[in-house]
Formats: sequence, C-alpha cells, structure tokens
Amino acid sequence: MEYNISLKVYEGPMDLLIDLIKKNNIDIFDIPIHLITNQFIEYIENSKKLNMELTSDFILMASTLLEIKSRMLLPKFSFEEESEEEAEDPRQDLVNKILEYEKYKEISEKLKESSQYEQKSFYKLQEDFSDIKGTDFIDDIELTDLARAFNNIIKRYKTRNAVESIVSDEYTVDVAMEQIMTLLEGNSHVKFTQLLSEYPLLEEIIIYFLSLLELIRMGKIKAHQQEDFSDIVIVRRENAK
Repeated sequence: MEYNISLKVYEGPMDLLIDLIKKNNIDIFDIPIHLITNQFIEYIENSKKLNMELTSDFILMASTLLEIKSRMLLPKFSFEEESEEEAEDPRQDLVNKILEYEKYKEISEKLKESSQYEQKSFYKLQEDFSDIKGTDFIDDIELTDLARAFNNIIKRYKTRNAVESIVSDEYTVDVAMEQIMTLLEGNSHVKFTQLLSEYPLLEEIIIYFLSLLELIRMGKIKAHQQEDFSDIVIVRRENAK
C-alpha cells in the first residue's frame, strides 16, 4: 500500500503515528509495522531535507518502531514452557500507548470546548453552599486546575496494567453522566473519587472525567476544589434537569 506523507508539522511523534494509521485505514490491533516504520522514517528524512526541526521524541519513536520491526522479523519458536509474556505480540505495548494517548487527546479537546463555552457564557451569582461542611470553596475551578487534579487522580489510581484495563462497551460517557446526575439528586455534592470503584481501571477514570467535562459544558453542574490539589467536588446547578 502506497501513501504519500503530507509534510505538515505534527505536535509530536504520536500524532504522526496516529495520522499514518488513520490515513492507511489500518486496524490499530493489527498494525503492519513494516509499512508504518518505513513511512515514519520517510517523514523524518523528508523533514531533514526541508530543514524542519525534529525533536528527540521523533528519533526515539523511530528507534522504537525499528526495534519492534526487528523483533517481528525474528523466527518464532514454539515451546510448551513458553510464558505468556514471552509470547506477547511485540506491538502490544505500542498499541496500548496509542489508545491511552488518544484518550488524553479527547480529554484535551473537551477541555478546549469547556473553555470556549465558559468564555461565551454569563453566569448568575454564586449559589449558596452553606450546607456543605468544610473550608470555603474556590470559585468555579480553573481548567488548568481541573486538568492538574485529573492528572493527580490518574497517578493515584493507575495501579493496573494497561492490558487489563478493559471496560464494557456499554459503559459510556452518557451512562456516567446519568449516574452523576442521579447521585446529585439525593446529595448536595459528590466528590470525584466517590464515583470510582476501589481499584478503578484507567478507562473508568477517563470516562467519568469526560462525563464531568460534558456536564460542566452543558451547564448542569459546577466543579470546585476546597483547596489546591484536593479532590474535585461536583455540585448540581440550580434548575438543572
């Protein structure tokens, strides 16, 4: 399959890699590593000819692809005692990283949408939170603080291997949004970590965070922090349906 690479500037090597996969209509779980590696290196070579600045990240990704390519060219031996780890597809780690990166990109886009929504919106006066115990809340949480809080939660709960992080297809952002609004019907506020199971999968955290951003964008909830780096507190807006 031939593909002429457009020499646009990519934010990073992962963006280039994902672009190659999409434009070649490749199944992410069955990446033809030979094709993708050649095209990735072709981009680097053409960039050098045009004096485009390449970061070390692009070089590192190229070396990673070459390593995977070489591992896949090695002859496969079948031994009964071969462990699952030894038999793992050399591309699996790369696939996991791509899927995780796309989730973060989706979150980034949601943050941008929320930012644009807030800039165009006029908010009514602060509602009464006197029934909530503890220190005073900071005003509506800044998007940068929201992103920082999310990263802290990810670091705190990211205890399972990405390969094991599989959530049912039926568990979607819409389902999570409905759960949040249902919880807020009987509670004055809900902490973000209360939404999660004891040992949440990465996808579960991301789904709830995306649902949080969407509900903020729709004007149904507010997000607050009692202090910097603390948990995200979710409060239902008045008249929210």
